[in-house]
Amino acid sequence: MAIHLLPNRWILETRNSGYAFGLNDAGLLAHSYWGQRLAYASDYPAPPSPAMWAAFNGPAHLTPEEYPGYGGTKYIEPCLKVTFADGVRDVVLKFIAAEAAGQDDMQLQVHLEDEHYPLRVTLHYRAHEAYDLIERWVSIQNKGHEPVTLERVWSAQWHLPYGDHYWLTHLTGRWLDEMHLRHEPLVQGVKVLESRRLTTSHHHSPWFAVDDGTADEDQGAVWYGTLAWSGNWKTAAEVTDFMSTRVNIGINDFDFAWTLKAGETFVTPASFGGYTSAGFGAASRALHDFIRERILPNGDRPRKILYNSWEATYFDVDEPSQIQLAQIAAQMGVELFVMDDGWFHRRNLDNAGLGDWWPDAAKFPHGLKPLIEAVNRLGMDFGLWIEPEMVNPDSELYRLHPDWVIHFPTRARTEARGQLILNLARREVQDYLIAQLDRLLTENAISFIKWDMNRNVSEPGWADAPGDPRELWVRYVYGLYHVWETLRQRHPHVIWQSCSGGGGRADLGILRLADQIWVSDNTYSTSRLSIQEGFSSIFPANTMEAWVTDADPQIGSPESLRFRFHVSMCGALGIGGHLIRWSEAERAEAASLIAQYKTIRHVVQSGDLYRLRSAQKHALSALQYVSKDRSESVVFCFRTMMPQPAQLPRLYLRGLEPAACYQDAATGETRSGSAWMHVGLELTLGNFDSQIIHLRRTEN
Repeated sequence: MAIHLLPNRWILETRNSGYAFGLNDAGLLAHSYWGQRLAYASDYPAPPSPAMWAAFNGPAHLTPEEYPGYGGTKYIEPCLKVTFADGVRDVVLKFIAAEAAGQDDMQLQVHLEDEHYPLRVTLHYRAHEAYDLIERWVSIQNKGHEPVTLERVWSAQWHLPYGDHYWLTHLTGRWLDEMHLRHEPLVQGVKVLESRRLTTSHHHSPWFAVDDGTADEDQGAVWYGTLAWSGNWKTAAEVTDFMSTRVNIGINDFDFAWTLKAGETFVTPASFGGYTSAGFGAASRALHDFIRERILPNGDRPRKILYNSWEATYFDVDEPSQIQLAQIAAQMGVELFVMDDGWFHRRNLDNAGLGDWWPDAAKFPHGLKPLIEAVNRLGMDFGLWIEPEMVNPDSELYRLHPDWVIHFPTRARTEARGQLILNLARREVQDYLIAQLDRLLTENAISFIKWDMNRNVSEPGWADAPGDPRELWVRYVYGLYHVWETLRQRHPHVIWQSCSGGGGRADLGILRLADQIWVSDNTYSTSRLSIQEGFSSIFPANTMEAWVTDADPQIGSPESLRFRFHVSMCGALGIGGHLIRWSEAERAEAASLIAQYKTIRHVVQSGDLYRLRSAQKHALSALQYVSKDRSESVVFCFRTMMPQPAQLPRLYLRGLEPAACYQDAATGETRSGSAWMHVGLELTLGNFDSQIIHLRRTEN
């Protein structure tokens, strides 16, 4: 049983972890345990009831409340802050009731209400037993007749065991330089990570991992969590002066307000939290399995090898140029041909056309069908690039509806990349996009959509908003989800990619709608090694779209085509180079590597990942995928620049069955799993060299 209901105490258990809270002596809902699963329900500690510590810090301040509201003598980061219609600006929550509901999908609901105002707060919990994850979200209901203003409403406060010795791991970056892992001590105070950009952002990710500073990939206690939300978010990791450490996560309260009218309910996005005693690698694998099996729309569908024509033609697309590229791609073994930007009405540069989603008459006088039919005859599916959330001032749409963009009437409309952002919080904008894109997908045999977003917000105004204009931050995301969900329902065969100038919108919220993510606009293979490692902390390989490109030929690069392919073969393989400029030898080599990828794709995209050596820390890096049945394993090894002479360390594999025998497909060498893991193997790699080792289990 995943949920235990005791008198005024509640315990959620997964396969390996336990989570407990309950009412303390003062009637406050207090957290009591999160860690290794215990043998009996009676083993879990009772909720703490701390005493006052001088007049400055009373029991309410010292209690690790499960979901604290702002009020009284609490001086910690609260999860909920409201203003009532009479101007009262704090909330005093009292326990009302709790119940578990459901069978296969059991949920725990704990109901709290303000002691004076008709405001109900329901804490929702779901234990994902097989994945060692606890899901939490909150619903706020106005049961009265007067409106209530929500000023902060976070999804969860995750409490760590008492102590002030924790380290926080998180991701930082910027455009072209995403997904850097940072590991730093948490000290007294509040560490804030956030996005105020309308999207998840390139700069931080709504994900955290906490340990005591001694955990590594293979061992040590790690508490971790993430937020399923694609807009503004905030993480606030707080350490008090009383040995209390907690991590808050939810919708960003910066510039946020929500008018909760009589009878209305506000529901937060879900936060997922997990605990493992087996290090950061186990935490990642739990998230990978959960995302593949419970979040993704098509988690078990193999990702096809795609070619994207952007680097070859940029905006100069037309039927002959695309067919020429498609013919070469098909000969190499590509399965999906994607035409990027430049195909729609008057789109010759990036300063016009966005919003007018029909084929350009000059470039495609007969529409897209002849091109799509030609691609299909070559044995490939057809895909298309779109950027629906944007509009160029030089477009038919903007000339008709200049009021549809996010703006302040008295301010200049800041353009970025020559474009403005459509206000997807408006229903007429949602309806327009659904109609345009539904027609595009209905009239054409399109199997893949690359959905891009190439700027962040400015002038976040909504002059005729039906409620508080600051609701824009949330209603925009709701509108985005509505458009995407509607199109998915009408066109279930389409595979969708989330792109925002690379990894600007990568989160579990968008992955309920998108099948894969464009990780970064930086396609240099040595850079991608680091970016892909950070990405893998959260997301599985089948969501990680990775291209082999020419990058910037003017700069030059020491990496061979083989090296570039090997890097991209660590995820969902794609090709983005100018194939017409590739030599016959390069095309033949690419065809051979594509064929090799097809033999290992099932292991890479669906297997367990073990990060053997970090690309962010070492010039020699390696990662290993192991199939779920332990019958196959694929090891990727990369050496960047190491001064000579260099002695390469032995590489010790992981995740194999110790007593089983595994044969190297290339050399025929056969060893036990124990030998591969504990004796290891020696590598012979030069600078900017790489190697794939494919092991298959054999009969003893």
